[in-house]
Amino acid sequence: MISQHATLAAVALITFAMGFSARPQAPQSPAAPGAGAERHLAGIKQLTFGGENAEAYFSPDGKRLIYQSNPGGASPTVCDQMMTMNIDGSNKAQVSRGGGRTTCGYFYPDGQSILYASTRLGGPDCPPRPSFERGYVWPIYGSYDIFRAAPDGSNLRQLTKTPGYDAEATIAPDGRIAFTSVRDGDMEIYSMNGDGTDVRRLTNRPGPDGGPWFSPDGKLIVFRGRAIADAKELGDFQSLLTQELWRPTTLEIFVMNRDGSNLRQVTRLGGANFAPAWHPDGRRVIFASNSRDPKGRNFDIFSVNLDGSGLQQITYNDTFDGFPMFSPDGKKVVFGSNRNAKAEGETNVFIADWVD
Repeated sequence: MISQHATLAAVALITFAMGFSARPQAPQSPAAPGAGAERHLAGIKQLTFGGENAEAYFSPDGKRLIYQSNPGGASPTVCDQMMTMNIDGSNKAQVSRGGGRTTCGYFYPDGQSILYASTRLGGPDCPPRPSFERGYVWPIYGSYDIFRAAPDGSNLRQLTKTPGYDAEATIAPDGRIAFTSVRDGDMEIYSMNGDGTDVRRLTNRPGPDGGPWFSPDGKLIVFRGRAIADAKELGDFQSLLTQELWRPTTLEIFVMNRDGSNLRQVTRLGGANFAPAWHPDGRRVIFASNSRDPKGRNFDIFSVNLDGSGLQQITYNDTFDGFPMFSPDGKKVVFGSNRNAKAEGETNVFIADWVD
């Protein structure tokens, strides 16, 4: 969700929650012995073809996916919209109303509602992507708010109304929502009820904490981020946030209780580690990382136990792989990838059987 929503080196441009897309890269050296043997994935199937498609997440019954898609093109009114499809790629349907950019879709636990973030209230056009005059930065659009709708997109209701970026939302089994916001001048994690009431701030440290995801039992939240201690770097980070920008650098995976207590670090890999999601057993997480590429350009999917042990590399593709999610029964994994890309900027959704 970085929608999120969306990406960490200048060439990677991964499809993070903020709407950037990964670009095909030149083949690189295998990351580890046995590269190419994606033994945890069987029967990999491509579900979308062409354009930019990413952040696909399962419905509670495991039969549907919600994801963001951009068919491409130069029109200022054509940008990422929210889609749903069956897990075999059939029955694709747009469920966002159009206008602005959308990201970070998710199903409510009863399957009777969806939520996603959209800039639609900021105007009908796609918000402009930033120039790189200040280096490689991502947009943190202040016009992003979180909306709830019926699964077909009807009955749209706005949940967040505070100025500033609100996105990257996921939902606990009891309906509590966790999301990322800059409403208080920093990038932090918050939670709220399923109707947008009772907003609570969960993290409180300077730096880019975000991409929260509830554990299967709803008691824990895993997320990506880090605390920035260097005064110069913190000043740069805060200055960029006032311009609705973020310069992504080192990120690690953390976990905390659902009320924000007992925060602890899971990974210490260096590089950019993001988009964590839970295995249904609640004891390990799956995430994307560039930590094994010396140039930091290639992202693969990894899994790790909550105490940081048992790190395993899941994908060995020489392009971007990220945004993984297990099906509710743990039998399948869905992810976004540049593999098989036929044009620059093409990102697609793939699904595979999980082999434990």
